[in-house]
Amino acid sequence: MLERIRKGSLVETAIESLRNAIEKGDWSVGDRLPVESELSESLGVSRNTVREAVRVLVHVGMLETRQGDGTYVRATRDAGETLRRIARTQLAEQLEVRIMLETEAAKLAAHRRTEQDLRHMTTALDARAKAGDDLQARIRHDEAFHHALVAASHNSALIELYDYFSHAVSQTIEKTETDADLPEPSQEDHELLLAAVRRQDEGKAESLARSLLKPSLQALKRRES
Repeated sequence: MLERIRKGSLVETAIESLRNAIEKGDWSVGDRLPVESELSESLGVSRNTVREAVRVLVHVGMLETRQGDGTYVRATRDAGETLRRIARTQLAEQLEVRIMLETEAAKLAAHRRTEQDLRHMTTALDARAKAGDDLQARIRHDEAFHHALVAASHNSALIELYDYFSHAVSQTIEKTETDADLPEPSQEDHELLLAAVRRQDEGKAESLARSLLKPSLQALKRRES
């Protein structure tokens, strides 16, 4: 079940071996792991190394320890590792996911937005416009607008998912702002989206959110083909 460790950082390799076993389904959520001595024997490392690896996986939420009862599988995915894998995906794939999330968020925001939501989005867009040639400021305010748009959906699950994906969102924003070959969504494009949300036009908000990044996605796909 477990891959015996031969070289490298013992703790890091033990973590990877345990993580892989969980992700492959060798243990399911709710299963109790073998006792420390068995894991030590299977991995070929000391019990201290096993203990440290388990501690790290408890910290990231994959395992949980129950006093006097053992260590149990809590989740089959390491959130931090998942983020690292997302970061290694193609930019076009990240854009596709971002379009899906923001399109649904825009539709919900048009239906549910409050006056405070509108103020947050307006403030971010005004600051984006004033940033001018200050690229980092423009990127920062662009991110703030999209996070405010998603927050206006008032869907807790969508907000958490978008926050989870936020590093990839930042990468796509920076790439479309800095890569001359990728069409950059204009200030006007953003203002039109905000206007649709303000007048609660769900269909238009959904359509504008999708079209905001579609030219960049098409350009990337042409480049990669």
